[in-house]
Amino acid sequence: MNIRDLEYLVALSEHQHFRKAAEACFVSQPTLSGQIRKLEDELGVALLERSSRRVLFTDAGLSLVAQAQKVLMEIKVFTELASQQGEAMAGPLHIGFIPTVGPYLLPHIIPLLKEAFPKLELFLHEAQTHQLVEQLETGKLDCIILAAVKETEQFKEIPLYHEPMVLAVPDEHPWAGQEELAMEALNGETLLMLGDGHCLRDQAMGFCFAAGAREDGSFKATSLETLRNMVAAGSGITLLPKLATPGEKSRDGISYIKACEPVPTRLITLAYRPGSPLRARYEKIAQTIHDHLAERLALE
Repeated sequence: MNIRDLEYLVALSEHQHFRKAAEACFVSQPTLSGQIRKLEDELGVALLERSSRRVLFTDAGLSLVAQAQKVLMEIKVFTELASQQGEAMAGPLHIGFIPTVGPYLLPHIIPLLKEAFPKLELFLHEAQTHQLVEQLETGKLDCIILAAVKETEQFKEIPLYHEPMVLAVPDEHPWAGQEELAMEALNGETLLMLGDGHCLRDQAMGFCFAAGAREDGSFKATSLETLRNMVAAGSGITLLPKLATPGEKSRDGISYIKACEPVPTRLITLAYRPGSPLRARYEKIAQTIHDHLAERLALE
């Protein structure tokens, strides 16, 4: 038995499919299947019900999967401790981002981080909040960058910046060209929103409901780019995070207006596991990101 065998077992549990588990482990399906069978022979216990067409773990298999997850997490902590004793800003780093942050933040910070910490090997992962939280819990990710929500309270969080929301309207809209607009002006308006699963949806809806606005129930976008295109087509108005907007007041058929009284904002944080020994690494990365954005984008 070796660490790789435990990784195969956990992957099979997570994906519930031999081919998908093999792809996740970067091996062939026969290799993974064969190693699982060898593990069963070595342990002298059946981990799977072989008669089933789907992956079905036995009670013993489920118990061993849970223990394997704990072992792999301890190995990760062991590796992090070793890294801490060496050079803190060197080695692999798996960072997760939510879709409403990653595409707009990464172009600003990746060149910066590579220049500041050339020995870091950055691996970037994009997923929705609940997926990032789960992957951080299980050790698949080292840290995550996302909007602070209730689900992240279990982790250590380092504030990066407060990001204001900007009102996006079609160029032909009566509000187009205005410098700013009080949130109370949205009273009675209907806004386009992201679909379920995006934390930005919940935050934007909270701002809108407080202002007396409501959601356009006929359409839910899968991304900010879809929202932007719908606004450009004249299908409605929406709120977008500042980093997702251009520097110009108007571009590609969309007018961008500063929302105020109050300014709707979201807090973007870097979260990591409380027991991680790499706190100093995350603090340096967070400080670098914060300083750059404060200088370049005038975000507090």
